[in-house]
Amino acid sequence: MRLVLRVMAASSLIVMAYATEVSAQTGFRNMFDHLHLAAPDPIKAVEWYRKNLGGQPTTEGTDRLMFGETRVIFQRNEKPTPSAGSVVDHIGFSVKDVDAAMKAMEADGAKIEGPAREVAGLFKLGFVVDPFGTRLEIVDDSAKLGLHHVHLRGPDPNASLAWYVDKFGGTIGKMKDRLDGINYGGVWLLAAKGEATPSPGHAIDHIGFRPLNVDNAVATLKTKNVKVTTEPRPLTLPSGVSMRLAFIEGIDGVRIELVQRN
Repeated sequence: MRLVLRVMAASSLIVMAYATEVSAQTGFRNMFDHLHLAAPDPIKAVEWYRKNLGGQPTTEGTDRLMFGETRVIFQRNEKPTPSAGSVVDHIGFSVKDVDAAMKAMEADGAKIEGPAREVAGLFKLGFVVDPFGTRLEIVDDSAKLGLHHVHLRGPDPNASLAWYVDKFGGTIGKMKDRLDGINYGGVWLLAAKGEATPSPGHAIDHIGFRPLNVDNAVATLKTKNVKVTTEPRPLTLPSGVSMRLAFIEGIDGVRIELVQRN
């Protein structure tokens, strides 16, 4: 019994030391806090994503779903600009059967960009556009079902990834030993080369990271010449959930929300 207690205590110290190290290095949790999408009717969008991609409802509000630890939140926009071609070009979801999932999505109002295909060394994948304008990559990565990745677009993908590492932590690695990216809590951030427009007003309006202290995070980011578009302020949802948030402008015009959750 004493040995078990000692092992448990040692394990706790290791976990605490690791968490402290990560916090000290970045000031951010290693995760995507949320993805904020746009739709004319957020409730219908929630229903579509729950039906086709399996997100879980949360008591925080009817405008959002949980995919693991990450929220996918919908804001009202009567006519969002499609995400394709913006700096946040698309997001990826992993399913058990790509063809069946794409067929079901098409029947439910999505547009198919072409037949799914096998990519050597990666997985089977296909692209659809949801009924609200968000481009989705549907893959069959059995090692990670659910929300799979966020794919950026910009003139210098290497510079984009390096910017995120510098501001939010993480390490550049290779997804499936093929694609450069950063693994934030199981969801990959990838980047492709191409001209792009800033994300605000698009179907993928912005992405969110979670600082341990948003005021400290904003102060640090200012020393790195990051443009702060909304200073830290409190927000309480109708459900009673409270938080503190700020907005910054990321590289190539990505709108980024920083959310300190209580």
